[in-house]
Amino acid sequence: MDKEAFREHGHRFVDWAADYLEEVEKYPVRSRVGPGDILKQLPAEPPLRGEPMERLFGDFREIIMPGMTHWQHPSWFAYFPANNSPPSILAEILTAGLGAQCMVWQTSPAAAELEERVMGWMRQMLGLPETFEGVIQDTASSATLCALLMARERATGFASNRSGLDRPLVVYASEEAHSSVDKGAKIAGYGQERVRRIPTDCSFALIPEKLESAITEDRKQGLVPACVVATVGTTSSAAVDPVRAIGEICRRQGLFLHVDAAYAGTAAILPEQRRLLDGIEHADSFVTNPHKWMFTNFDCSAFFVKDSALLIRTFEIHPEYLKTGVDSMVKNYRDWGIALGRRFRALKLWFVIRSYGVEGLQAMVREHLRLAALFREWVEADQRFEITAPPNLGLVCFRLNDGRPDADLDRLNRDFLERLNQTGRVFLTHTSLRGKYTLRMMIGSRTTTERHVHEAWELIRKTADHVQRTSTV
Repeated sequence: MDKEAFREHGHRFVDWAADYLEEVEKYPVRSRVGPGDILKQLPAEPPLRGEPMERLFGDFREIIMPGMTHWQHPSWFAYFPANNSPPSILAEILTAGLGAQCMVWQTSPAAAELEERVMGWMRQMLGLPETFEGVIQDTASSATLCALLMARERATGFASNRSGLDRPLVVYASEEAHSSVDKGAKIAGYGQERVRRIPTDCSFALIPEKLESAITEDRKQGLVPACVVATVGTTSSAAVDPVRAIGEICRRQGLFLHVDAAYAGTAAILPEQRRLLDGIEHADSFVTNPHKWMFTNFDCSAFFVKDSALLIRTFEIHPEYLKTGVDSMVKNYRDWGIALGRRFRALKLWFVIRSYGVEGLQAMVREHLRLAALFREWVEADQRFEITAPPNLGLVCFRLNDGRPDADLDRLNRDFLERLNQTGRVFLTHTSLRGKYTLRMMIGSRTTTERHVHEAWELIRKTADHVQRTSTV
């Protein structure tokens, strides 16, 4: 492809993306294809000869688009958001055009130094301690794994890096903590059986006294408590663990504390929400995802550590082919995580923060919180519904409850949710809270307005009428 053809197709694709952002609301939020529908339209063997871009773009529109679920839809109320924004998309174009592999400072000095500066901005925006230093990871799952590895090395005096894990280390997290804790424990060598799931209170937050009791009991059994993962904004209900109380236990007991605020951390850019991070000075590491609620394309996860020397010593390795003459004067972020190769993720975060400004980002987050509170009021005013968890931030957990036994209510609400999503007009997901099948209404998409939330509520009400009339349970 020559320069002029590249320019022509590039303009077409940017035009398509601009139209898509403007018109995404016309698509069904959740893809309606079935398993294998896309696969059977794709040739089993690669083409021997190159095909024209017009054909590729046509197949993208006709084959790929019907199989896409539209995360940027204003009626996206599922999971947590994975927002993008025009500034972030434009930055991604530049990143792709540069094609840089930013593993060490020498391979792209601007990438390394921009990341250092942008993470400094993030630290200030979130109100984190000045002692924290940041690095961009791909996801919070990777950040949690990094934290578990740091905790492992601190607990073993770096012996496990040299000769392997030779003692039974234990990780603690609430029963509502993300599954990445279990996966990280498996990868890092703790073993899934060494993950202690600590009970939670009526707000689904970890109970500190239960944590300390578990640590004490494990020590009696000859095990080595190493790490606690506290969650600020659990996946099921956005519950907030008491970071200060947990941090004080970690300090007394000598455990590493990682705080997972993948979704909820962005709320801390609001001064009135800084309470979420009360006690964060006790944390050894902290993660939040700008690719969730800070309108930055996936993937971009902001990982902060109190002791960067511990992080570097956990991961550094110095083959001759990676040594440069400036290593002692710069930050080589290849030593700040698992991967050697690194994308230029800082550019899109820089574009987003500069384009919207802190005040613009704050205004969008505040609006999502307002809409979630409004939706909660509507649910609470309708006696057919039950709020199943204390509302936190942009998430409202609820279910239909007409007094039937819980098992029957679970079936009723499964049918209710499926009928809602089959309309294509909204997309909600579910969880289980204390064994109750629960619907999650997550409000955090960049394009969502009060109109979309109101339309979703009207659809929820009408669908509830239908399933209650037709249910045979």
